[in-house]
Amino acid sequence: MTFSPPGDHLSDVFFSDLPLPHSVRAGIAACGFVRATPIQAATLPILLAGRDVAAQAQTGTGKTAAFLVSVFTRLAKKPRPHRHGDKPRALVVAPTRELAVQIQEDARGLGHFVKPRIVTVYGGIDYGKQRDQLRAGCDLLIGTPGRLLDYEQQGATGFGEVESLVVDEADRLFDLGFIVDLRRILRRCPPPSKRHSMLFSATLSYRVMELAYEHLNDAVKIEIRPEQITADRVTQVLYHVGQHEKMSLLLGILAKEAGARTMLFVNTKRFAERLVNTLERHGYKIGALTGDIPQAKRLRILQDFKNGTLPLLVATDVASRGLHIDGVSHVVNVDLPQDPEDYVHRIGRTARAGQSGKAISLADEDFVFSLAAIERLIGMKIQVEHPDHSLFMRVDGPRRAAVPHVERPPVAARPPVPTKSPAIEKPHVVEKLHVVEKAPATEKPHDLEMTRVVEQPHVVEQRHVVEKTTPVERPHLVEKLAVPEKRRPEPATATIPVKASVPEPRPAPIPAPIPLPEPDLEEEIEVKLVPDEPEDDLVLDVDAHAVDFWTREAFGLDLPEGGVWSGPSLPILGAPLPTAVRKRRRRRGGRKPQAAAPLLT
Repeated sequence: MTFSPPGDHLSDVFFSDLPLPHSVRAGIAACGFVRATPIQAATLPILLAGRDVAAQAQTGTGKTAAFLVSVFTRLAKKPRPHRHGDKPRALVVAPTRELAVQIQEDARGLGHFVKPRIVTVYGGIDYGKQRDQLRAGCDLLIGTPGRLLDYEQQGATGFGEVESLVVDEADRLFDLGFIVDLRRILRRCPPPSKRHSMLFSATLSYRVMELAYEHLNDAVKIEIRPEQITADRVTQVLYHVGQHEKMSLLLGILAKEAGARTMLFVNTKRFAERLVNTLERHGYKIGALTGDIPQAKRLRILQDFKNGTLPLLVATDVASRGLHIDGVSHVVNVDLPQDPEDYVHRIGRTARAGQSGKAISLADEDFVFSLAAIERLIGMKIQVEHPDHSLFMRVDGPRRAAVPHVERPPVAARPPVPTKSPAIEKPHVVEKLHVVEKAPATEKPHDLEMTRVVEQPHVVEQRHVVEKTTPVERPHLVEKLAVPEKRRPEPATATIPVKASVPEPRPAPIPAPIPLPEPDLEEEIEVKLVPDEPEDDLVLDVDAHAVDFWTREAFGLDLPEGGVWSGPSLPILGAPLPTAVRKRRRRRGGRKPQAAAPLLT
């Protein structure tokens, strides 16, 4: 079935016209509901008749109240006395903790006069306390798939007595990967023919309908305005901005719009933390809902936002499903969602229950690629606005805490460090060559003792080089290094350099090398080979004809009469060698000229 309600967000169906028990009707009146919404008007008659339903409608149209009215009607018509350890008669599966808490609050309001025992289980809070509540017994059990399976496997509860089964936000269960746990829960419940099943979702995709055909009993498919995914009263605006200018533009938008309650959606919790720190530095009071925040703190932040204590709330997609918060005037997509369906649920936090709202999206270079899929899903182009320069505000950097000035007591002067030598004053190495005349001697007038003092920081090294001259015939100098004796180093001023007056011997002139003729690359060399007379013990007496005979007989060769050694090129054993053999060889490169020997004078 497909319904297209009139322009008003409410239908012409009154709750008083529906066949509801008195306790359920009183709870509806206590909540202030008089007329049903389109999804309620389309599903409640079918649900009250006992048929299964797979319904799709926009966010914020009252799907939660629709299945809760149906559940409380069945509980009120067949009451059961409260006993310890009762198994739940109604089961509601929700994808997120926040949605489970929201369903619990709505159930307590609508079922105030029915007085059912309601237990909600989810992660992040006291595990033992929830287990004790389940063991005490309940009528309506609400929870997330993982925690429900955990308690069922421990024996704290069971699904064998479930009469009404509700799967809320079925598409989100697929997105979060809970489909395997959901199928396990459905298999542990009574068969579809013996229970009343309901499936509600913002979008009815093929996989959602496959789940409905598998676990629902001939469900009726109901769609409310499927051609329009988003609400009518939401004004959608898009700004194209760079990543480095996003924070500056966001500050300008918040200052310009000044909404009473604004929700900011981001894709990552790390960016959510950075966004909260930046806005707090600019004087905004803000909270954050991310996955790593403890559940008790998340509930407190959410309650403060509902009460108006927190005007701004930063959240990831964990808070974009099923949360009904009155008075949300603006929704800002600081990051465009990568999943197009998340965009529908984000902007669905505003313009709920017939109110109007504004959805602002910032498209940067990182997440603009999902814009085409979003526009294809909602069936329209988002209005693009170009921000003015006055809309960009300055972003203050993180403030550094002032370090208090602490007066420190004066430090006593340290005594000077004694130096080993005055050479420390100069950091560079200084070499001084001192020539000291050792002793005048007549026979060796040229013996000198040369002292080399190397002055370095903290190190004084003395090296004595004794240089002796050779006779005039051999002008080569011989330098010997003598190991100095261990003695106290003398100061630099104690040694006075003395110039030696002995004339230095002049070295003998080196004669020029004798030029050699350039060798030819190819020449003939006549080599005369003169055989040495063999000694008596090395002479071999071998008969050549005998060798030729046995060689010819052994190998069957046809040898010449003269023998195998009678050729002109190979000599025969015992025959004299030729007087001369001419050889030809090719020289590679020329000969290296030999250095001329020095002339001795």
